Amino acid sequence: MTDRTDLGDTGIDAQKRAALDHLYDAWAEATTEGVDSDVFVHAALFVALAEMVETYGEVAVAELAASLPTRIQSGEFTVRRLYQ
Repeated sequence: MTDRTDLGDTGIDAQKRAALDHLYDAWAEATTEGVDSDVFVHAALFVALAEMVETYGEVAVAELAASLPTRIQSGEFTVRRLYQ
């Protein structure tokens, strides 16, 4: 895993970066083991949505999902990961 906590981030930002690193590492491992990227993506989305529904409820997650097209098109989820 790439340690990104040394970039000056603290608190929640460091946790978010660490979480993303874990997900990228799991993705790389799964694809190395032959899991298709599309399958991994769908499984990850399912787990994320299921956890959010468990925590926040169906209505809140449906509202979040309804906001996704605009957020995606505005580049909010465009991630340029730095490899070192």
